[in-house]
Amino acid sequence: MTDIYRVDVEATAPVYDTEVTSRVADAVANIFPNADLEESFGEIHAEAHSMDHFSELLHRQEILDTARGEFFSTREGDTFSFALKKQAAFEDRINFSVGEPDELGEISVRVRVDEPTVEEYIDQIAPPTEDGKPVDS
Repeated sequence: MTDIYRVDVEATAPVYDTEVTSRVADAVANIFPNADLEESFGEIHAEAHSMDHFSELLHRQEILDTARGEFFSTREGDTFSFALKKQAAFEDRINFSVGEPDELGEISVRVRVDEPTVEEYIDQIAPPTEDGKPVDS
């Protein structure tokens, strides 16, 4: 990737009394391995400036269209957001949390894009597909 992006990724995940804090931290780190993690009482907070690994997981799991739908449906100006299931993230998988909240809680992610545009960034991390395969633009 030779393109330069300026993005801020913020992820938060609740840590319930029945959970081990380090396992919740591992779940977040599995999805965003370059994030700076902070533990506070009852919550893990992470900040990152790349979604490269996240994009790799989307490609590997072949869920680019699902991701694009989530990203574009929550887009507001220069940001988009989504929620992930913690258990799947702990297993280094992406499973978007839609509808009813997950009983183990969710990893809430908010992405703010400074450069390029939000649309261009989404196209980079979750490109459009044809017959399930990424389309070169």
